[in-house]
Amino acid sequence: MNIPASTPTLALDTLRDWIGRSETRADQLSTTPVAALSATLDRDDPAPVPGTALPPLWHWLYFTPLTRHSEIGEDGHARRGGFLPPVPLPRRMWAGGRLDFVQPLRVGENVTRVSTIKDVTVKEGRSGALVFVCVRHEFSNAQGLALSEEHDIVYRDAPLPGAPQPAPTPAPRDEQFSREIVPDPVLLFRYSALTFNGHRIHYDRSYVTGVEGYPGLIVHGPLIATLLTDLLRRNLPNAQVKRFSFKAVRPTFDIHPFTVCGKREGQTVTLWGRDHEGWLTMQATAEI
Repeated sequence: MNIPASTPTLALDTLRDWIGRSETRADQLSTTPVAALSATLDRDDPAPVPGTALPPLWHWLYFTPLTRHSEIGEDGHARRGGFLPPVPLPRRMWAGGRLDFVQPLRVGENVTRVSTIKDVTVKEGRSGALVFVCVRHEFSNAQGLALSEEHDIVYRDAPLPGAPQPAPTPAPRDEQFSREIVPDPVLLFRYSALTFNGHRIHYDRSYVTGVEGYPGLIVHGPLIATLLTDLLRRNLPNAQVKRFSFKAVRPTFDIHPFTVCGKREGQTVTLWGRDHEGWLTMQATAEI
């Protein structure tokens, strides 16, 4: 693939040198994060005890980034380099992912996560250069592999003044169940704290509006994905999720409520986010 002419500082061959890099981390699945996320999602769950199975996507409460404060960049993320490639683009977001649930992860377990850079690609989008990094995570407990996950990260340029915006996609209206979410700053702060996410776009209104030019705080993509699986749990409480995939389509801001929606067709549950104007913000599929 050729490097876009508008981004001569991006050396694809250099970035692709990160493919295959790996790191291994260990964590213990303690009770407090589970109880705290349950409260954050306004659930009335029993107190977690050793052996309690983690709901889908709640493993994101663990293996959180532990970057030293002196190594944090202006945007609140870790400075570029290290395990992830040093992509020289100012904006980065969680674009989506694919997960295979082999066996439950349970509270109290010691779990190992092996992370590997699977791919790095450079593309030219409507608003400039885009770099996609795919990271594969494998989580193992005493019984072996429990969960495999592919995590897509997108890096992009700040949009130029007057740059064309992608046309929004109308969200489906044929949901069988739904829930309105009011994304107030407390919800966003609590989720940032639980995942030790310092990215300022989620809690620093002066930064996100004045520096990055967004109209409000951005609701975390992983939080929306978690709300989608939570919607499934509330409406299909006995369903066991075998696979889950999701893709962020359009940013969601804290200045308006949004709706998480779902529809079951056999062993497949289609899930999506819809903003206050009716546009699609996230699409997802769960196999149960």
